[in-house]
Amino acid sequence: MFYLQPMIPIESNFYRAESGLKLDKIPTLQTFDKSDKELKEQLEEVREDLGKFQNILWAHRKYAVLICLQGMDTAGKDSLIREVFKDCNANGVEVHSFKVPTDLERSHDYIWRHYIALPPKGKFGVFNRTHYENVLVTRVHPEYILGEDIPGIDKLEKVNDAFWAARFEQINNFEKHLSENGTLIFKFYLHLSKEEQRQRLLRRLRLEHKIWKFSPKDLKERKLWNRYLECYEEAIDRTTQTHAPWYVIPADNKKAARVIVASILLQELKKYKDIRPPDPDGEIVENMELYKKQLEQEKE
Repeated sequence: MFYLQPMIPIESNFYRAESGLKLDKIPTLQTFDKSDKELKEQLEEVREDLGKFQNILWAHRKYAVLICLQGMDTAGKDSLIREVFKDCNANGVEVHSFKVPTDLERSHDYIWRHYIALPPKGKFGVFNRTHYENVLVTRVHPEYILGEDIPGIDKLEKVNDAFWAARFEQINNFEKHLSENGTLIFKFYLHLSKEEQRQRLLRRLRLEHKIWKFSPKDLKERKLWNRYLECYEEAIDRTTQTHAPWYVIPADNKKAARVIVASILLQELKKYKDIRPPDPDGEIVENMELYKKQLEQEKE
């Protein structure tokens, strides 16, 4: 593919969350001084390579890849999933969007519905909203915890710092278990500004084909913006691990955010040098010329 401009150099460590991060100090906008057309072209090349890697992952069948997407409402999670994984084999990507828990899901522990949705080895699994909702939405609205019917947690006073510390530990243990058993974990926080969210909500109201996405609840939750930001900071700080890192992605420009996420995935996955196609069966190698000859003769 021909580019009028050089490819954008993206270093994954630049976006990796560090201990003590302050989200209000991290930019929400990144364009790389590139046009929409240039960003689209770069994404096309990166996602093509990502698709090729996924095919090799499928042939190798020893790793699964879990991609966790979090962000404020309107951060662009849905469109990012659609655009970044467009060149992957449809059978190689499983996407799960987690909404309000159902009665069945509430009858289990809070991680259960995420555990049963994990990707098998050889596939990408994408979680649109994740198990982190259980230390984000529930942190902002602790009354939701009482609906989980946890033994000993029967009043809001018991949903305290010790409760949240235990839940962070449970999540870390969950991800450690996955990592040790062959799941490669990538967690992306789409970092959106409050002003950009306002513009995107207005767009939903102004465009007939987007009105269905709007809910009055969006405005209620928007009033809690600073509280959500605090909860995201703590969740990221307490759960970013070498085996399950968080990446903070500037999300005010959707096209740039997609390029960054796709590039980080490709860059990090290529570090696993053991992920390669399996060696061909010895019998196939030994009879290669015979098989070729049989197939070539079919033309005659």
